[in-house]
Amino acid sequence: MKKILSLFISMVTIAGLLAACGSDEKTSGSEGGMDLAEKGKFTFATSGEFKPFSVTNGEGEMTGFDIDVAEAVAKEIGLEPNQKKFKFASIVEGVKSGRFDAAVASHTINDDRKKHVDFSTPYYYSGPQIFVRPDSDIEKLADLDGLEIAVSKGSTYAKTAEEVTDNIVLYDSDVTALEALANGRHDAVITDFITGKEAIGAGLEIEGKELLGRSEQAIAIAKDNDELLEKVNEALETLRENGTLKEISEKYFGEDITAKPE
Repeated sequence: MKKILSLFISMVTIAGLLAACGSDEKTSGSEGGMDLAEKGKFTFATSGEFKPFSVTNGEGEMTGFDIDVAEAVAKEIGLEPNQKKFKFASIVEGVKSGRFDAAVASHTINDDRKKHVDFSTPYYYSGPQIFVRPDSDIEKLADLDGLEIAVSKGSTYAKTAEEVTDNIVLYDSDVTALEALANGRHDAVITDFITGKEAIGAGLEIEGKELLGRSEQAIAIAKDNDELLEKVNEALETLRENGTLKEISEKYFGEDITAKPE
């Protein structure tokens, strides 16, 4: 009986040691006060469906303005950039749960999102705009009363559309919504004016109408990750001061969208 008990205790001890070794090998944890999804990496999520902010190439790798900004931030912090493609509508929840360290996905700062995540200082400025086909008589938001408006899932544009209609169609991507509009579907699309401008430049037969305000886009970080938020803000300030943000912006847009509008 004593031998059996001794054997049992030995097995429990070994199991405990193995568990301890396993815990040492976890990739997540605290680093320099930052809570990271993977040790040594800045794991950021974006959709890969929001050209030119993020687009997925044939190898499954994402490129674009948001990607370049995220990689520049990671470099300033001293972490390896680790991109993750995720549906836009679920990215904030992924940050909140700790699946991602941050969302660098052109999220507009608003009160609803601020209930779930914290935001960095803005890294670019934009605003929603109405887009229609060239043969449309629509000029402003009031003209869309009761008509069909397409927007991207999880965006702030649905609330704007709800001011004038219940007939709202949701897409996974703003670009897909604009393509559908150009192909004769829906009465209008509400999206970021820069996205619409790029789509027109790429050959889509659509036109921009009323600009519906200005917005600030920022990096989303989990509420309890204060050290990472501080380091991201410091990185953005450095990138703003040394001209890197401006350089990245001009690379994709031919103008500086990172400067705060006066």
